[in-house]
This record gives sequence, structure tokens and C-alpha cells, in this order.
Amino acid sequence: MTGLEQTFAALADPTRRRVVEALQRGARRAGELAETTHMSAPALSRHLRVLREHGLVAEERIDDDARVRVYRLRRERFDELQEWLTRFETFWTLQLDSFKAHAERKSRSKRA
Repeated sequence: MTGLEQTFAALADPTRRRVVEALQRGARRAGELAETTHMSAPALSRHLRVLREHGLVAEERIDDDARVRVYRLRRERFDELQEWLTRFETFWTLQLDSFKAHAERKSRSKRA
């Protein structure tokens, strides 16, 4: 599976998208994420594992307490996703520009 496929697979789940949205505001402890998503810690742990394995989040341990884990977004996968989306945005922009030029030509020919 490619990086982009892994990103789509991980983000296919609405709970994982909510976790990613929560992490947009900054790194969070696993307990905070569980509260934010209204999930039990074990259920959230499974989603965090998928996000980690697919390269979307990184896990860090706090030196003071090895039990506490902090999660943050990893930029690389999101950069790949943005690159892919930009290619489609370029395609649609060209299509719309072409349609606009066609409509303007038709409008001018009707006036003449």
C-alpha cells in the first residue's frame, strides 16, 4: 500500500478524522483525546495505533511519567495528500477556465 493509500485508509474512519482535527490545535495527551472524542481509552488506543502505523501521528512519552503519551500530527503524509489534491485542483481550474473561454466565445458570437 502506498503512502497515499495508507492516508486514505486511516482517514476513512470518522473517529480518526476527529482525532486528527483535535490534533490540529496542537499535541494532546491520549486522555485528552479520549475526552474530546467521547471514547474509552482502549477504544481510542486502537484508532491511535492505526494513525501511528499509517504515519499520520507521532507518539511521544513524557520523561516524568512513562505511562503518559502525547500525540501530534506528522506533516509528511498530509503534504503528500495536499500534493495529490493540488493536482486535481489544477485540473478543475483548467477545465473551468476552458469552459469560461467557450462561454465567452459563444456570447460574443451571439452578439455579432
